[in-house]
Amino acid sequence: MGRFVVFEGGEGSGKSTQARRLADRWGALLTFEPGDTEVGRRLREILLSPETGDLDIRAEALLMAADRAHHVATVVRPALLRGRDVVCDRYVGSSVAYQGHGRGLDPHHVAALSAFATDDLRPDVVVLLEVPPEVAAERLAAAGTPDRLEAAGADFHRRVAEGYRVQAAADPARWLIVDGHGSEDEVAARVDAALAAAFPNPPT
Repeated sequence: MGRFVVFEGGEGSGKSTQARRLADRWGALLTFEPGDTEVGRRLREILLSPETGDLDIRAEALLMAADRAHHVATVVRPALLRGRDVVCDRYVGSSVAYQGHGRGLDPHHVAALSAFATDDLRPDVVVLLEVPPEVAAERLAAAGTPDRLEAAGADFHRRVAEGYRVQAAADPARWLIVDGHGSEDEVAARVDAALAAAFPNPPT
């Protein structure tokens, strides 16, 4: 069975960059949610396009879970069963933080929905990248036009950040909090240091 590492964090945290860098260092399969399947690409367009407009929050949670179910069944689990390490940019923690804490749904219900969608596939480690709000705002501004979730407002993103902290506190053996502020190399070094305890003999 391969190792399953997930990167989580709010908008502008640098998680996508660090997920890619870790996958490159480990020779792992890099994947992401939502949208890293053909079905997922269609769902991602609905979920993130500003043209979608208002979307019922339960519908949003269900669409995220549908993407995750197909993603796990067709990409993640098959790779792990082949012995391939998998690095995923967003997973269950994102739904709990965004649709649970951010949108105001019961986080336990959102987690249960994802447990059903994934047949209870859990990551070995979740790397949570945290950056100050002003740093995240600068990075988002530089990235261009925001998507539906990026544009949800400061209060929403504060609730998301709190949702991540609640999850990390509830499962400290699985969740590793890493400072995402600094250069890509500095953050990558912190990620490696955090993962060293979880994986004493990482791939080289």
